[in-house]
Formats: sequence, structure tokens, C-alpha cells
Amino acid sequence: METNKAGTLYIVATPLGNLEDMTFRAVRILKEVDLIAAEDTRYSKRLLNHYGIETGMISCHEHNEAKKSLQLIEALKAGKNIALISDAGTPLISDPGYSLVKAVAAQNIPILPIPGCSAAIAGLSVAGLPTDAFLFCGFLSKKQQKRSLALEGLKQEKATLIFYESPKRICSMLQQAIPILGDRNACLAREISKLHEEYLRGTLGEILSTLTLRPQVKGECVLFVQGASPPAQMTQEQLEELILSKPNKNRGTADLAREIAGACHLSKKLVYDTILRLRNIPS
Repeated sequence: METNKAGTLYIVATPLGNLEDMTFRAVRILKEVDLIAAEDTRYSKRLLNHYGIETGMISCHEHNEAKKSLQLIEALKAGKNIALISDAGTPLISDPGYSLVKAVAAQNIPILPIPGCSAAIAGLSVAGLPTDAFLFCGFLSKKQQKRSLALEGLKQEKATLIFYESPKRICSMLQQAIPILGDRNACLAREISKLHEEYLRGTLGEILSTLTLRPQVKGECVLFVQGASPPAQMTQEQLEELILSKPNKNRGTADLAREIAGACHLSKKLVYDTILRLRNIPS
């Protein structure tokens, strides 16, 4: 009989709000494991009671994760199976768990996901924005300057952007995003799967106008913003005008072609050949 076999750490997704969104497999795993590491044991107790899950719980949140990871790893090494859950959705996705998973992985202890709810993916599926490429940005900094720098760094991103935000800061975040990203198409998902579930679609400005008319915004928010549009294609005539407007002193053809091609998102060969033709230089 094999001895000293490590247990498995299960990363279990739980409902965002509606308890019916729990998967059969997730319920079975939570019943079968030896221990559940929960972000908030008091909050998770409601879920466990609903499904008749009697497995013991231990808290594992952002303030004690480093300390609890050592304890949980020892239990895993002793052959115990452990499930990690957050208050709602998939653990680690803007929730605690990264430090634990990193430490467990370093010990070559098995880690398995038990898929289920994720606010980012659930909202994206109904946002009405492109889904072929998306970038999860999580919560931006609470500090305006850091948030502004983050938005500046994202304004050229072509993928759909996904932000988590608290109801207290969503309006200020929108006010800051509009002058940086532009008044793009967006969707604000609020209270996904809960009683007051809502999806506001329109431009960022229209969503902001709707929210500012309310005395208060309630519920966790997920903001989906359309990615940057590709630059308008320059016509041949516009390209020639641009080349002729450039100072000609000591400018190598290759250097000028590289500069214009990069700035205008054009083929370097196209720009290079156009420069040669305008300068009457044989190619």
C-alpha cells in the first residue's frame, strides 16, 4: 500500500449569488474533502447549510493567507484533501488564494480546478461586446493617480477590457475613464445572478449619466469596455503629403520609412517605396 501520498487541493468555484448555480461536482467535492478553506467562514456557512455539507472549515483570506498556507500544506502532505472557496465565484480571480496555490504548486502537490461561476465570464457572455479577445484588469487602484496611469496604459489595447469595481467608486472610475479611453461602447453588469441583477449597455458616458441620476449605486459591479479601434487606414495621397511634409535634411530613406510606418501602422515596404518614388530614386 502506497504511503505518504499527498492530498489534493481543489479550487472550487461557488455561486455569485443564486445558490442554484452550484454544480453537482462542486457539491460532491465539498462533501468529500477533509477540510474547506474559506475566505469568510460565516458567509460560506449559508452555502454549506443549503446543500447539507458538513465538512469543517478554516478561514483563509488576504490577511492570513501566508500563515494559513503553511498549515494547509502540512495537511496536504499528510494526505488530506482540501477545497479552497471564496465568498463568490472562482477563487484567485480578484480573490484570495494565489499565495496558497503558488506555495502548493512549488511542493508538487496536486491542484485541480472545479469550474463554475466567474463574474468576468458570465458578464462578458451577455455584454454585447467582442469576445474573441478580452483582458481581465480586475480592480484598479483606489488612488486616482495610479488608476489614471493604469487606464493610460490600457487605452491602446484592442481587446475588450474587464474591470471589477465597488459601487462606491464606479462613478468616479467612469468619470476618469472617459477622457482617457474615450466615450466607448460599454456594459455595466451589476449584481450578477442576484435579485436586482442589471445590465446597462451604451457608451461610458451614457452609463455614467444613468448612474448619477440614482441616489445610490448598490451591488458589486463589473464594467466591460470595448477595446481600442484600429487606426483609420491612410490613403496613398495622405501618405505622400505626410512624406513631403517631413524635413529632408540628412534623413535616410530607411529611417524615415521606419518612423512613418510605425506611427501610422503601415507597411514599411509601402512607405519605403513611396519615399523612393517621390525622391525620384530608382528602387
